[in-house]
Amino acid sequence: MEAIVIAWSKTGNTEKAARAIRDGLEAGGAEVQLVRVEEAEDVDYFRYDLVCLGFPSYQWSPPQAVVRFLKGKHRQYARQGRVRVNAPRVEGTRALVFCTYSGPHTGIDEATPAGKYAGQFFEHLGIQVLDEWYIVGEFHGNEEASTRGCLGDIRGRPSEEDLRHVRERATSLVRRLGGAST
Repeated sequence: MEAIVIAWSKTGNTEKAARAIRDGLEAGGAEVQLVRVEEAEDVDYFRYDLVCLGFPSYQWSPPQAVVRFLKGKHRQYARQGRVRVNAPRVEGTRALVFCTYSGPHTGIDEATPAGKYAGQFFEHLGIQVLDEWYIVGEFHGNEEASTRGCLGDIRGRPSEEDLRHVRERATSLVRRLGGAST
């Protein structure tokens, strides 16, 4: 199995999650490439068995760099005729969307719209989104949001325990999909 993890991170929360996913996928037997969104313009989703896209939630949306990336890939694939009415399912490539969030006001509800939005860029290509993972991360630069928000004290998150759980989920995902390439 070949996988790619594409991530955008400003404060390091999403980067930690991306590395944990990479490590878990590798532990499950996948060959994995980890790239930043800024370096992924030429990535062909259809070359991979699994495409993982990660970013933080900013006001219930992906950051503008991620939106630009997704829209650029969408335009590229539309020109190639890959965006088709009724989005027929493409075999062989699947996606995982992961989103870090602090949710100081409404918790995970601040992140799910961002994950759903990003997932649609895969679904419109016929690429099945297997799951959306939402990972709590400290709200860097705002102690009140990191200690008094609706999630309580989230300083230091994603914690080692959070990242262990992400690695385990990624390993399980590879095994469920068929494991290592032959």
